[in-house]
Amino acid sequence: MPPKKRSTGTPLNKEIKQNNKVVSPAKEENSELSIDRHKDKDAEFVTLSEKLKVTDAVCDRAWAVWDSVRASVDIIQDTNPKHWGACLFIAATDLEVTTFSFTEVLKAVDLNVKQFFNLLKMMDTNMDTISTKVNAAMTRLEKKFQVTRALFQRFEKTCSKIYTDPSDSKEKDVADSRQIIRGCWTLFLLAKGRVLQMEDDLVISFQLLMCVLEFYIRRSPPALLQQPYKTATNGVTHSPPTRTSRRNQGKAKPRPPAVDLRLLETLCKENECTLDEVKNVCLTSFAAFMNSVGLSGAEDLPEASELSKQYEELYQKSKDIDARLFLDHDETLQINNIDFTQLERTPKKNQLGEEPVIIPPQTPVRAAMNSIQQLRIVLASASDEPSPVLSAYFKNCTLDPSVEIMERVGRLRVQFSQRFAQAVGQRCVEIGSQRFTLGTRLYYRVMESMLKSEEKRLSVQNFSKLLNDSTFHTSLLACALEVIMATYGGSSCRSGACGAETDLSFPWILGVFQLAAYDFNKVIESFIKAEASLSRDMIKHLERCEHLVMESIAWRGITPKAMQLKPPFPLCYFLLAMQARGRPVTLEETSPGRNSKRSALTVVGWLWS
Repeated sequence: MPPKKRSTGTPLNKEIKQNNKVVSPAKEENSELSIDRHKDKDAEFVTLSEKLKVTDAVCDRAWAVWDSVRASVDIIQDTNPKHWGACLFIAATDLEVTTFSFTEVLKAVDLNVKQFFNLLKMMDTNMDTISTKVNAAMTRLEKKFQVTRALFQRFEKTCSKIYTDPSDSKEKDVADSRQIIRGCWTLFLLAKGRVLQMEDDLVISFQLLMCVLEFYIRRSPPALLQQPYKTATNGVTHSPPTRTSRRNQGKAKPRPPAVDLRLLETLCKENECTLDEVKNVCLTSFAAFMNSVGLSGAEDLPEASELSKQYEELYQKSKDIDARLFLDHDETLQINNIDFTQLERTPKKNQLGEEPVIIPPQTPVRAAMNSIQQLRIVLASASDEPSPVLSAYFKNCTLDPSVEIMERVGRLRVQFSQRFAQAVGQRCVEIGSQRFTLGTRLYYRVMESMLKSEEKRLSVQNFSKLLNDSTFHTSLLACALEVIMATYGGSSCRSGACGAETDLSFPWILGVFQLAAYDFNKVIESFIKAEASLSRDMIKHLERCEHLVMESIAWRGITPKAMQLKPPFPLCYFLLAMQARGRPVTLEETSPGRNSKRSALTVVGWLWS
């Protein structure tokens, strides 16, 4: 049915803004719900509020939201409890008094994740209920769910290749296998929650999963393992039982090695991920986590029940999704529209006379691993130091910039690694440094390609002014790192502000390097032209970054009066943009992405003043 006309009373969004001022008293009030205070409300609504242990303030706010919903939308009587659950979620999030987890509200109103989010979006579309605070919470939960779901699907598939089929095993082996798989997934969830502040980082989460699987396979009974994992563990001197034995508890035991490289190599090969990166995560972030939970020297597998107890504390603190329920295929987490077992299969070749074979989409994990693999192949021959050709260009300058360039790269590496760790997790400094190394390789590679192109075009070899320009180098390195971050799935263009510190999306990199947006924009055209290996998606990503700068970022905080005195983009930027495209164009037409055929500005265009 079409939505009803809004009531003429006080709009809910205004009421919410006013009530936001009284968040602290709501937090401080008695956590017990006073039933007598809510006799004016529906008895079933109060029962649901009591079940979710909400405060009086949350109950009152949720009922106000419900009044607004009823006035705006025709609702079928049977769906009332589902809407009440959404109203309670909105109220609790707005008031920052969350007494229930996201999973608990899903179970209370019998909805799965997708249905609940669709309900919230529908309510927002019809009567503008969702504040920016609630919208941010929804986005975070949705991203976390999507990443965790993708990881669990890969986990299940991988475990089916590691451990023997339960139907072919003895009853005891089946029980052991199930306990191992349950413990393995729970330990992974615990590691992800403790190591990462950004739990929606698919790549680092997947690398952590490889570390956890290596830990479990190495300690699993050989009878439960399939090939090639059984062979990979043959060289491991220690193959302990799955349960702790009390007989030799008092005796000193040799510490097992931190990681078995042969086994890790097998895991990485089977899952198409980079050994060096997974090894780095194992020896830094994962090793620190295992030490913090007292498992770094453990010879036996930890008890699944003990791990579950530790995860319960983490889950109750975050109040979001209980990801242990993936193991039980809980209905709240099931949104299957596609058979994901089909997504990873290689499609069959089309036979003559048959219908065309539709290639299924890749799973998120496979897509991420493929993008990273392609990037690393491109950069395999590149160096994180200037090549002999690039060094020759530096020496041809009136003032050799070599020392200053190297010092700048070293300084920016420290800045980037620290800010990366602040955003992703304090144990991830080394991972940030590893990403920076890839960015440095791309930076030198693109710079060399640019200079070769300019030398051919201008028949000159002395680029002293350009190569001694600090802002040019910082902008080019920032562009290279944006490509790396986007490839690893940690960056995407958004139309809003930079957002929370735990958001690596563009323009995060500008803040890290304290770089002006229009300076960054000046290298994008030349960067795309110089790096032929960029995928179509990556070119589109850089174009979106360029457009975002032109559309909003560069103009932030600038008053109309200041605009008249000094616009954020020098006039010559637009003049050069017109010249590069070969015809007079309007200012609107100089926006990135307007022309499919790109005619890149040359690096000499950097020397605008």
